[in-house]
Amino acid sequence: MPSAYRVLTHLASSPDVATRRCGQTCNSPECFEAASSTTIAGDESSALFVRLEPGDAAVATPTSSLHAHVPVLEITYPPALAPTAEPTSSGLATYIAAQLRETFAEEHAIMSHFLATSTISSDQHQQQHDPHQRTDASPSKRMTRSMKYSGTYHLTFSLFTSGPAPSSWDVDSAIGRYMRPVLDMLQPIHNFTIDTQVQLYAIPGVQSQVLTKEDLSSFINAAEWPLSPSIGGAPTINFVVFMGNQTIGLPSGEETSQSWLIPQWGSVYLLSPPSAPHVPSELLKQPILTFASHLLSLLGTPQSGSLPMRLSTLTRVRSVDMLLRASSSLGSLARLSLALPSISIPSSVADGVAKSIHHLELACSKLGSTESLEHARIAETEAEQAFFEKSMVGQLYFPDEHKVAVYLPLLGPVGVPLLMGLLTELKAWKARR
Repeated sequence: MPSAYRVLTHLASSPDVATRRCGQTCNSPECFEAASSTTIAGDESSALFVRLEPGDAAVATPTSSLHAHVPVLEITYPPALAPTAEPTSSGLATYIAAQLRETFAEEHAIMSHFLATSTISSDQHQQQHDPHQRTDASPSKRMTRSMKYSGTYHLTFSLFTSGPAPSSWDVDSAIGRYMRPVLDMLQPIHNFTIDTQVQLYAIPGVQSQVLTKEDLSSFINAAEWPLSPSIGGAPTINFVVFMGNQTIGLPSGEETSQSWLIPQWGSVYLLSPPSAPHVPSELLKQPILTFASHLLSLLGTPQSGSLPMRLSTLTRVRSVDMLLRASSSLGSLARLSLALPSISIPSSVADGVAKSIHHLELACSKLGSTESLEHARIAETEAEQAFFEKSMVGQLYFPDEHKVAVYLPLLGPVGVPLLMGLLTELKAWKARR
């Protein structure tokens, strides 16, 4: 199995069956528990644990369930499908393979979307003939609304009120209690900076009391609601709590919601204003929990599996995205140099290409880990800088028509007398014959 999809399997049927982990064996269930704790605590070499438990005679077919908090797939099998040392395929092995395919189906769909939209024609051809490729558009929609990958994001929490109160809120305590655990788990993938602000007498772009779906897109008026700009060049994700009299009115039969997500921007939550001028952290519990969920969606986190498993998948997905972007930029640069043989390649571009290829190799060798993601990010940055080198970009916009316009005023005064002299000599030569 590729390093990005190593699976730790424990067969709990008998003491003879060894626990196998990436080619290493261990003959006791305690070994599995210790390996599971180590991997969950920070070992990135395994993507999923599969634990096989024997069922009683009443169990006719195998059943499976994903753990809610750790990347563990528990499978209970009937005695008739007990694993043996025979190398022949069994019904249990087929069932395990189907469960693994279903578990990683969302990740596979996202990878297929990246490959289908990349400029690598060979990969596109392979994806068209992939029998397990999912044709639904949900991965494309999710990746479209997510932010472009960045090592650091700036989170802005804003309280907008339609009147003079409330004028303060206990947002720091609410973030630390309800959102900090998620930010800590995302720490190996992203860094976050946070600031907060309060704006009184903030009027939304829509004045109606009941907001429809059409009103949600224009609810934020950037001119009247100035938000904090990006700090240090990092992309900003905005989380807005608006306290006013507006409510969301949805057609009958649809679930009512007090919040909505704005693709590649942030999230808005409507909250009824309290009677006191201060908003306590308890009242902010549901908005902050909603913002935490929307943050995962804006970062492109898959929706299935436990949170550690989703973050592990996010690491691999972002690594592949960066690898494809870097490869696409290097391929475009190579095609450009072949199409324009006269273009000069600065030494900085050559160094950037060499660094990008080096980090691409390191990222591929460590695919699936946060170290691979960091190498892929450096490779993508170096490739983008090499492709958009200023000295090369200026040469791209210098076609032959510009050369004629530059050199014709210089060659005209010299070329016309020479041409007229040549015609005179040709006439004299014909007269002599």
